[in-house]
Amino acid sequence: MHFLQREILLNQPVENIWQFMATPANLNELTPPELNFRIISDLPETMYNGLMIEYRIGIPLFGNWRWLTEIKHIREGEYFVDEQRIGPYRLWYHQHRIEAAGNNQTHMIDRVSYKLPFGVLGELVHQLRVKKMLEQIFDYRAQQLTRLFGSTVPGTKDANPKSST
Repeated sequence: MHFLQREILLNQPVENIWQFMATPANLNELTPPELNFRIISDLPETMYNGLMIEYRIGIPLFGNWRWLTEIKHIREGEYFVDEQRIGPYRLWYHQHRIEAAGNNQTHMIDRVSYKLPFGVLGELVHQLRVKKMLEQIFDYRAQQLTRLFGSTVPGTKDANPKSST
């Protein structure tokens, strides 16, 4: 199992950040263009528990993938989870958490737990490519959030640098 945690302090109140994050179509703005991300399913204006979102994603060196996620565990204004149902990972569990940070700022935390398929081969691919690719995707996400909302302290935390299988 591998873990990735990213944190950013955004210069907007929680309500504004939550409204943006709770709008499924905004995922397009947070995904790097080189992934050729396309949402396939019809989207509601606001997410809800059990919402299934299907999209296609092009992963450099790994081809195009169908990805189906379910939105779960929503606590309005605080957090939600997207969990892969179909896609390139054996397990993908991504918690999006937002917290008031004072002075109309919001502390946003992304926590991802994931596992690749193919056992030892999957671990090798993780070390050679996937770990860096995910870091780049979340770097892009932080840049976009900073562009949209302003940020004072973007940061990266690897929750478990010695990930295990």
